[in-house]
Amino acid sequence: MTTLFGIEAVTAAELTELGYDRDRITVSDGQVVLDAGENLADCVAAVARLNIHLATAERVLLQLASFPAVTFEALFDATRALPWEDTIPCGYAFHINGYSRKSRLFGVPACQSLIKKAIVDRLLEAWHLPPGSQLPEDSAKGLIRIQFAIVADHVTLMGDTTGDGLHKRGYRPLQHEAPIRETLAAAILRLARYRPGGPEALLDPMCGSGTFLIEAALLAARQAPGLNRPFAGEQWPLIGKEAFDKVRRDARAAIAAEPEKPCIFGSDLQEQAVTVTRNNARRAGVLAWIRVRQADVQEIKASGLLKLTGFERHLVVCNPPYGERLLDPAQAEQLYRTLSKTFLEHGKPRPGIRFFVITPFERFESLAGAPADKRRKLYNGMIKCTLYQYFRKRSPDT
Repeated sequence: MTTLFGIEAVTAAELTELGYDRDRITVSDGQVVLDAGENLADCVAAVARLNIHLATAERVLLQLASFPAVTFEALFDATRALPWEDTIPCGYAFHINGYSRKSRLFGVPACQSLIKKAIVDRLLEAWHLPPGSQLPEDSAKGLIRIQFAIVADHVTLMGDTTGDGLHKRGYRPLQHEAPIRETLAAAILRLARYRPGGPEALLDPMCGSGTFLIEAALLAARQAPGLNRPFAGEQWPLIGKEAFDKVRRDARAAIAAEPEKPCIFGSDLQEQAVTVTRNNARRAGVLAWIRVRQADVQEIKASGLLKLTGFERHLVVCNPPYGERLLDPAQAEQLYRTLSKTFLEHGKPRPGIRFFVITPFERFESLAGAPADKRRKLYNGMIKCTLYQYFRKRSPDT
């Protein structure tokens, strides 16, 4: 599984929640590797399950081969020796992509071209076609994406079973201004230890297109995040649609009944954002778990949250406007001061509040009045951000 930098451990925790042994999980920068065993059926089942159930990973790749290579000749020979005819059906198109780090084979385009040539040579021979002839490739029949990773002179070849990234759940077809990525929102909720069904309501006072709210509702509803979208692995005969259909059936049977009252709340200054959030939640099938309204964050008072939500305790999570969404630095500072004044007191959370905010604004803590109890570097797309976490109660003498 590939992940956004900074949330690899969250994805690993998801794997253990799904029942996989921690000893079979390896975590490194930007990826989490699961040893699903050498039995193909076990690997196929894991591919389908992880694509549909993982909320924080970006992509699920199936390892096809792994070998050392320090020369182009070694890379070509090892790649050509593999039984590609068992992996790529006749007539299917296939694309090669990848990266190289800390290796003598550092030219990515050259490696990409060489791997493609090696696979073509192997397939021409396997399909009894003349050497050097044109290999038939028709993307209308099927497309397989092969990923390579060359790290410390070791090559790993993988098949992409996901297709469009896992953050594309299918519920957000309309692009809202600078939305937070779904996988990142899901990871932040887990970092914040959001526990649906407990005494704590979730609140996003600047909900935008509703990503935090919907990801929280998927958790509360026990609904698999990839339940309503297709995957590349379904069209790849090595994996196939049957494995995904079985996981979907089981996932649908596990969805919780709708609640008697909402436990997830949001608001936004723009009425359009409120409409978009409701529409997205409806597409995701979790509208019953959410209540959203138009409101200026400056009008929200911590003391009035009980009346608004019916809950005495609240986890406040937000992704305030920044960058191209708020060009005036003075406006940004005023917004952060407002947030801090509403949910913090002398830099500590107000009673019944836990406050989590993700932003690239580096002076947030100075405006909040105190350092965060914890901070974590994360990336929202290509934007380097910090998740500021305020959760420790004030001591009686402060």
